[in-house]
Amino acid sequence: MARTYSDIKLEIKGQIGIIKFNRPKALNSFGGNLIENTISAIRTLNEHPDTIFTVLTGEGRFFSAGADVKASTERHAMDTETDLASTKLKFVGRFGPAQELLRSMIDHKKVLILALNGPAVGGGAAWFPGIADIVLASSTAWLQCPFSALGLVPEYGSAFSFAQSIGIHRTNDFLMFGRKLTPKELLDAGLYNYVWEETGDAFQAKVVKFLEDQLAVNDGKSMCEMKRLQNDPIRDARLLAVVRSTDALAERFVEGAPRKRFEAKKKELDEKTATRSKI
Repeated sequence: MARTYSDIKLEIKGQIGIIKFNRPKALNSFGGNLIENTISAIRTLNEHPDTIFTVLTGEGRFFSAGADVKASTERHAMDTETDLASTKLKFVGRFGPAQELLRSMIDHKKVLILALNGPAVGGGAAWFPGIADIVLASSTAWLQCPFSALGLVPEYGSAFSFAQSIGIHRTNDFLMFGRKLTPKELLDAGLYNYVWEETGDAFQAKVVKFLEDQLAVNDGKSMCEMKRLQNDPIRDARLLAVVRSTDALAERFVEGAPRKRFEAKKKELDEKTATRSKI
């Protein structure tokens, strides 16, 4: 029996499996069961007998806003552990699901297509583009990673995967300084394969048509083998980068650096919400 998901949609169209983040009201931020649902769907498609492409995309105007800032702030406020080792173990445990998501994408056997239907921020921008095999983007799909502004570090191996994709200096500008990059900049840098003007349902339809066209002229097994031959030599380095960045992230939380910055961000979001409600 096919599983029912609460925070994603899973659809199979011929040889194309589509995983769609489905928390549009929360800009597809990583709350609820989104991460766990995505891991389960990737696992399902990894063993599917017919699919060649696995597409990761989002519902609504955003691909993903990354961490759920309000939920994260509430969790941090509950962290009253005084023993630093216990504090670190607590955070390392929390990061386990995201770490498994990255491992499942790194080890995924099918051709992983990232279809950025809209902007991505934080983890939404950092976790996926450097791991994906092909990146298709809407003209609205800018990226930004304000990790330094929040007292964090580039998450789950993104410093390594981005450096492989766009070079060290561009990666430093993007991840260290948190600069917003436009779709054109990302296309020119080589992170995006294609940028299309279409948005919404028209973009999603174009993604499917593009992949169907590839399947019409290219052998599926050959494409999967191309992926394997390219990724096998760097697989262990990618996983090590995920582990090292998880350790560095946990240490930032042990030091307490992100708490005040998350609280300030939550206050800013609450004030914006209150202002909108008065209009």
